[in-house]
Amino acid sequence: MRAGRGGRNWARSLITFIGVSVLSGALAAGFVVPFAGFAGRGSADVASSLQNLPKELEIDPVAVRSRILAADGTLIATLYEQNRVPVPLSAVSPIMRKAIVAIEDSRFYDHGALDLKGTLRAMLRNQTEGEVQQGGSSITQQYVKMSLVEKARTAAERAAATAVTYERKLTELRYAIAVEDQLSKDEILERYLNLANFGDGSYGVQAAAQHYFRTTADKLTLPQAALLAGLVKNPTGYDPTNDLTRSKARRDVVIKRMLELGVITVSQANRALRTPVIDLARVEPVPNGCANSRYPFYCDYVVSQLLTNPELGATVKDRDHYLKTGGLQIRTSIDPRIQAAAQASIDKHSKRTDTAVAAITVVEPGTGLVKAMVQSKPYGNGRNHTNYNYNVEKAYGGFGGFQNGSTMKAFTIAAALSKGFPMDYRINSPEQIDLRNTKFRTCTGTTRDPTYQPKNSTHSGDLTMVEAARFSTNTYFLQLSQRTGLCAIAKIAAKLGMYNGQTGQPLDQVASMTLGVGYVTPLMLSNAYATFAARGMYCKPLAVTSVRDKSHKLIPGPGFDCRRALPRAVADGVNRVLSQVMMPGGTGGHLRFGTRDMAGKTGTIQQNLAVWFAGYTPNLAAAAVVADATLPYTNLMFRHTLNGVDIADPTGSGTAGPLWESAMQGALRGLPVKRFVNPPRKMIGNPNPTPPDSGKQKPTPKPNTAPR
Repeated sequence: MRAGRGGRNWARSLITFIGVSVLSGALAAGFVVPFAGFAGRGSADVASSLQNLPKELEIDPVAVRSRILAADGTLIATLYEQNRVPVPLSAVSPIMRKAIVAIEDSRFYDHGALDLKGTLRAMLRNQTEGEVQQGGSSITQQYVKMSLVEKARTAAERAAATAVTYERKLTELRYAIAVEDQLSKDEILERYLNLANFGDGSYGVQAAAQHYFRTTADKLTLPQAALLAGLVKNPTGYDPTNDLTRSKARRDVVIKRMLELGVITVSQANRALRTPVIDLARVEPVPNGCANSRYPFYCDYVVSQLLTNPELGATVKDRDHYLKTGGLQIRTSIDPRIQAAAQASIDKHSKRTDTAVAAITVVEPGTGLVKAMVQSKPYGNGRNHTNYNYNVEKAYGGFGGFQNGSTMKAFTIAAALSKGFPMDYRINSPEQIDLRNTKFRTCTGTTRDPTYQPKNSTHSGDLTMVEAARFSTNTYFLQLSQRTGLCAIAKIAAKLGMYNGQTGQPLDQVASMTLGVGYVTPLMLSNAYATFAARGMYCKPLAVTSVRDKSHKLIPGPGFDCRRALPRAVADGVNRVLSQVMMPGGTGGHLRFGTRDMAGKTGTIQQNLAVWFAGYTPNLAAAAVVADATLPYTNLMFRHTLNGVDIADPTGSGTAGPLWESAMQGALRGLPVKRFVNPPRKMIGNPNPTPPDSGKQKPTPKPNTAPR
């Protein structure tokens, strides 16, 4: 009784099926439309439903993985929602094309949008089993379905694109008819092979060939092609990395189907059946995102820069989607050789288990190109790992910086030289100075600190600007900043890209400004010092040098952004003063190497919470910091380690300096020797100033003193 009822239902469905097909005019076009699910409805209703269906499928570009490259073209990272590398059909091996057609739609080249035989067979099965089953779809219909799923952006859209209903099948068929009108069979097959999911995160035949076999689509063999062709039906269930036995069984079904159709010979089939399915040890993973990058922190910085480019999308969400689906080629500034030198320095002078953190950024003067960015804590969520980039500002996913101590004195020197103070300008600089009633001019008025009585931690006495810089004498620079005014210092610092790395606001104009109380980053400081090296030409830090879409068309971006921030003579003067820091007796004297012109400045902040060394040659500028990155910050002298050893006396020259020195030694290797330009004679003043009395006020460095 049940079988009879099923037969009558099927017969009625078939009659309706053919009748509505005639009404729709589909048969006249050489196609048949399945309407079994509409049995019992009037033909007029069905025909009306047909008229409301869309006639053409708007096909979005397929999602293609993007690649981030170093300056030399080597791969840094891959970004994708779907790991896909589209290729033309001519780049797919003939055996792969035959395998996919054999198992998915053996009459693909003989029928239209619908394979009537397959559809009727599927209908009969659906009616007798009492529910709608998948099956009977042509390659064109499958392509349409995959395209609709690809277009879906919401859960509701995805559910509609995969709903097991006759209405969905009808929509797909109407689209398939349009696709067959628009494209040739080979074009459809090409798009199908590039769109299909081949399991284990591989989309498209090229990515699948690379992933499973470390080959390309044009070199696929018969057993390899059979495996991939078998995956399309159930990418997860037949994934060989999940279940080798099930995967082999499915592959063998494909091989036998190809033999049945006469696509391959018996001997070919037998050899293929005896071939191992896959060498799991050779499966090539395709790391996704910055977390899997060679340079994860630098990669994160690059992505943060890209997400600000409106050319990539109207919103951050749009840009992020385009980055992962647009097939972009992103060329960056990072130099693997210089990066390796900086990393070697970090590895030499620190350990990931240290309680203190160390970080270095290297920038090229005159371009702003960020050549290297490293730190001591690896990327990740585990113990002794971090997701913070200690080299960049909070706005770019960074930690936000540390107070930079006496490295800030370079901007006071620039302000003083700009105002006509010569390098031999003398100020009596005692060990301690009372500034409680001293007013400092700001850009909006004046400021003072009613409790401020700062001290030196190095030489004191009657000093010139050069001598004070060599010894990093606090009381000299505090008095010099009072005479130049804080506004002049703040304006120069801002022109050189200095601001609060945690808030994004300008540096505070306070009495202690010249001693570096604002939170800045190694990237910010190295780039500011690069401006001195470039004779006053400031360039914004540049990590992304070009972005091309999948058609290799250049996408506009910020590019090089340089402007004159200081007169050449002033920058030359700063270089002369800071080069004396690197001479014997200066705080950076023991860090000098070779015969290159070098300039630099140490920095140690109050209570030893961070120590710095920033220095440069005409070729490269770098800033290194060692700091406590916990909250609340604590003194580096107490219970903090660097390179596995307690930090007994943290200083810019002795603690951060060696990181800078070994990084720059490696980075400069092979680069041409360039020289600083001499500043005007009137700026130098007396070229041989009388040195301070060696017996005057030389206190022993003490903990918790002012910056040095």
